[in-house]
Amino acid sequence: MSHQTGIAASQELQQFFSRAKDGSVRLIQVIIDNEHLALGEHREPGKTWDKDYDELVLPLLQEVQPCYILYCLDSQNAQGYEWIFISWSPECSLIRQKMLYAATRATLKKEFGGGHIKDEIFATQLEDITLSGYRKYLASHAAPAPLTAAEQELHQLKISEINTEVHVDTKQPTLQGIAFPVEENALQALRQLQQKKVNYVQLKLDTEAEVISLVHTQPTEIADLPKRVPSDFPRWHFFLYKHSHEGEHLESLVFIYSMPGNNCTIKERMLYSSCKGPFLNSVEQQLGLQIARKVEIDDGAELTAEFLYDEVHPKQHTYQPAFSKPPGPTRTRGGARRMVRTAADGNEGDS
Repeated sequence: MSHQTGIAASQELQQFFSRAKDGSVRLIQVIIDNEHLALGEHREPGKTWDKDYDELVLPLLQEVQPCYILYCLDSQNAQGYEWIFISWSPECSLIRQKMLYAATRATLKKEFGGGHIKDEIFATQLEDITLSGYRKYLASHAAPAPLTAAEQELHQLKISEINTEVHVDTKQPTLQGIAFPVEENALQALRQLQQKKVNYVQLKLDTEAEVISLVHTQPTEIADLPKRVPSDFPRWHFFLYKHSHEGEHLESLVFIYSMPGNNCTIKERMLYSSCKGPFLNSVEQQLGLQIARKVEIDDGAELTAEFLYDEVHPKQHTYQPAFSKPPGPTRTRGGARRMVRTAADGNEGDS
């Protein structure tokens, strides 16, 4: 076996390791002595691992002398008892000793058997190596890794989705199947739209209050639509589109989902997109609104009369017959016209 520092475990230490893994030893101290990993102190179990910990570990730590501590837990894995591998390297020890112990740490881990080691701690201060310090170490490693801003928004979104399903006030007016409840004034506006008492309803997702709320129901003509679309917030719009088609006067309900470019947060995008489908299904099934067309835009300028007409009445592609191959030359009575004169042709001419 190759070693980074050329330091290997002494025969005594190797033999002790082989005997100590059956749970009969609670603690093993290992030091570097005469360019060998050597057995320092060892202790047997007295109580449970946590009650033995400070009592056995702390007296072996010197202020200026590094060492290794292998501490046996009460838990087991497929290899046997699980151990904590502690590297003690106090700040006031000599730099040469710090470097030597740091470079030999991997060697000791291999000699002992990495499969037995559950946790590995490197400590330079006493508070990092106490039982309290070890528990803080466990808590920090159990915590999720730091998130980017985008990941934090997604994480908060998941929490919001869970909370809305479990903690929504049952007294709040709502539509079945929607993660967020719908405020009463928004429901009333949709009922008025269904009765054609209003021709426009704008709704928003209040991500703080976790409800679907009404923005306004101002009378709106096609020319007004672009002005109704905010440039910095997503919105849901219901517009009663009055128009003529093939000589017939129609009133078609159009649902417009406006999401203005990159001005919205990931949380807003995710919430509006994930709630849209269940919300519209409930609006159609429970309130009886018949939506003729559902469109998504990122700029209110798109909402022109031509755009709405083409969305509600998409142009049908007329059938185009496949290209016909022109017929070949007509075959004459004497057969197809030959391009090369044969010998027979010459004989006929001579006869």
